[in-house]
Amino acid sequence: MPVKTYTLSERPELADEIDALAEAGWPRFLRQTDQLGLGAFWPSLFTTFADFQLVVVDGLGPVVAIGHTVPLVWDGAPATLPDTLAEILRRATEDRQHQRSPTTLCALAAIVSPRHRGQGLSTVVVREMHALAARHRLDALIGPVRPTLKASYPLAPIERYAGWTTPDGAPFDPWIRTHWRLGAEIMRVVPRTLVIAGTVGQWEKWTGMSFPDSGAYVVPGALQPVSIDRERDEGRYEDPNVWMRHAVRPAR
Repeated sequence: MPVKTYTLSERPELADEIDALAEAGWPRFLRQTDQLGLGAFWPSLFTTFADFQLVVVDGLGPVVAIGHTVPLVWDGAPATLPDTLAEILRRATEDRQHQRSPTTLCALAAIVSPRHRGQGLSTVVVREMHALAARHRLDALIGPVRPTLKASYPLAPIERYAGWTTPDGAPFDPWIRTHWRLGAEIMRVVPRTLVIAGTVGQWEKWTGMSFPDSGAYVVPGALQPVSIDRERDEGRYEDPNVWMRHAVRPAR
């Protein structure tokens, strides 16, 4: 498929298509309010950080993939990586406000249109992120990778799952493997990049499931079980990710 990539600042009229693709690409429960504060910063991607939002369109014009990134200052140590998506955006915002020169491009999300999956577009998005980092003379591309196949193994601890490999030694998870094949390395697991909480009724609406008793429930699209507490009328989900790093050679 012939595609072309733009930044949102180059094609601001595509902002609505970006939102529509996110609606189609994420489970409904993941599109709810993050209890850790992501919603307070997310709109800045479309304004302050428009130069760092990638939009992939096919030859006929529809948006087929997007990549959300922000520049930030990072010293290269795994221990100093942000623990949540909200913290990534908070740090990027503070770096911008204090005019600190960023060193790293941090990916927040990569979404491929459900109609166009299986065509190599996830690789295109990562390569375009890498090229964007190079153009801005940043020395690394990092990101909390959300393992795509983990939802099929929700009872496996993320720490173990991240270390699974195929018989040829490649990472077991397809999305981690895509990054790995493009030269990335795993740095550490982050147990909860965002937290979604709501009433039991809200969770039943978001998932189309019933939760008749308190306990842990396997929910389609969730990387680990959702905890339901009928007495407190609350459901809670924590989304785990895996930090990965690509070295970047700045473009000349």
